Amino acid sequence: MARTATVARKTGETDILITVDLDGTGKTKIDSGVGFFDHMLTALGRHSLIDLTVRCKGDTWVDDHHTVEDVGIALGDALRQALGDKRGIRRFADVAVPLDEALVLAAVDISGRGELYWDVPIGPAKVGTFDTELGQEFFIGFARNAGITLHLRELCGSNAHHILEAAFKACARALRVACESDPRVDDVPSTKGVL
Repeated sequence: MARTATVARKTGETDILITVDLDGTGKTKIDSGVGFFDHMLTALGRHSLIDLTVRCKGDTWVDDHHTVEDVGIALGDALRQALGDKRGIRRFADVAVPLDEALVLAAVDISGRGELYWDVPIGPAKVGTFDTELGQEFFIGFARNAGITLHLRELCGSNAHHILEAAFKACARALRVACESDPRVDDVPSTKGVL
């Protein structure tokens, strides 16, 4: 069965269309209207090997908040749909990803209980025009709507661009493993029988 999903989400602040293919090769086509965020989403797709298309028209004349948060919500929803009943997945994964002086740990549990645990202090408030606090906003919406438990922890770092990019890449690498099929598992990887 194809592990794909398409999600359209339209509000008074954003108009979003997202497609995902969990068994892809990391091909991306990203246009959120926010340059740095496009860079982060491209890294997320590439390093998770999830084929990812994101199109968003948002009220960026206000600021980037609604765009970043709503893309997180829609992308999380798409991941949840593409995972289906979660039969045969690995479920858990963790990885530490370095980017120059930055090192970020990500741990994922595709648990059905979506929550973000964020310990990623970022000194500079901006990367270019991008508010660094929006990294956390993206991952909150993503984790909650994907139904995953996601821990992101900065082990070291000082450059805001490096820290955020390491966080996106670490999440991607953990998702890549957690979403993979495990040939030794033919059911849902839970003693409860459901995730």
